[in-house]
Amino acid sequence: MSENERILKNEAAAFSKAARVKYFNIVIESGKGATVTDADGKTYIDLLASASATNTGHSHPHVVKAVQDQAAKLLQYTPAYFANDNAAKLAPRLAALAPFSGPAALAWGNSGSDANDAIIKFSRAYTGRPYVVSFTGAYHGSTYGSISVSSVSLNMSRKIGPLLPDVVKVPFPDPWKRLDGESEEAFVDRMFAAFKLPFETYLPAEEVAVILIEPIQGDGGIVKTPDAYMHKIYDFAKEHGILFAVDEVNQGMGRTGKWWSIEHFGIEPDLMSVGKSIASGLPLSAVIGRQDIMNSLGAPANVYTTAGNPVTTAAAMATLDVIEDEHLLERSTRLGKKAAAFFAQEKQQFKFIGDARMYGLDGGIDIVDPETGQPDPDATTKIIYRAFELGVIMISLKTNVLRFQPPLVITDEQLQSAFDILHQTFSELAAGKLSLPDNADEIGW
Repeated sequence: MSENERILKNEAAAFSKAARVKYFNIVIESGKGATVTDADGKTYIDLLASASATNTGHSHPHVVKAVQDQAAKLLQYTPAYFANDNAAKLAPRLAALAPFSGPAALAWGNSGSDANDAIIKFSRAYTGRPYVVSFTGAYHGSTYGSISVSSVSLNMSRKIGPLLPDVVKVPFPDPWKRLDGESEEAFVDRMFAAFKLPFETYLPAEEVAVILIEPIQGDGGIVKTPDAYMHKIYDFAKEHGILFAVDEVNQGMGRTGKWWSIEHFGIEPDLMSVGKSIASGLPLSAVIGRQDIMNSLGAPANVYTTAGNPVTTAAAMATLDVIEDEHLLERSTRLGKKAAAFFAQEKQQFKFIGDARMYGLDGGIDIVDPETGQPDPDATTKIIYRAFELGVIMISLKTNVLRFQPPLVITDEQLQSAFDILHQTFSELAAGKLSLPDNADEIGW
């Protein structure tokens, strides 16, 4: 029995099956930069970056030193009652990076989930309105508020209702909804008509507090909202006094070549949620918004015992240093172009590669049946499992989308090695050499 198998077997009886989406039977023991090593000592190129939570790479020396230095001074004293030096310095620094022209303020959380809960709280408080509008395909988190506005998996609502009331979901304009021969303009108009339908039939716009959207959906398949559609719903929100909020948990912190994915649209939101890579994967999040909105609630409406912890905020300060000093926004843009060129070339050779979307080092690659053009979950699973065997960690979304989100510090050489492995994997699939793993029915969302 391997060390991976031994550890997983020991864990199994004491670990809920609801707490992990299954992919590969490995135990991550260590990581450095864009690689991770399992309990058996095998090293992999990481194209997942801990679900886009380690944009600065694994165990970056500057972040590690900041954590170690702070841990030796003070591990924790609840920011719910008293400030700490790191959090007090981080708040104005992070607020200054927010895509707002006016003054911004923030509140800390422990995860992207509670940051999205906070968006609901502050929106309702500021507007005095109850309704929240979100989109199909969204993943906003697993707390009751954030799971209520999510709709990427039936297991996020199955057996756990009733969920938060007064949440209305509208169709996200993802590319799979576009009709054959339909122009971009016609597609946007049709999807905007579907967006407006609730407002025209049962949802009074004057009772809606907030529209919450991922400018680029993450777990929904790495899909950018069409620009024209985004501007239409933004203008609708402004016309009706509805707050416009964006979820930057997955797509923020430089992932797409900009600090925030909403910057690709030239739009200023009212509120945004940030998490994952804000502290290089340590448990920290923030809701950031216009100052007047963020002062619409009083304590303890959004306090948590460990949110804004001295150690996690030290990690976040160091994370911002790394992103700025190592020019990771520019690096994401440059390497993202190389990745886009690679997948475009592979698409020309392999007909089972459908649409390949790339926004910096942030991509979704559709795997389809060459004959029908329909999603091919089996081929997708064969690809990710074979890549794993060859030393690359890459997972699937929506059953047939390859998720490409390596750490932004990945080297050119590591990226090329990953491309070589993926090309070998695609070639073997095309030659009919790949088979499904024994536990294929358990793998993925």
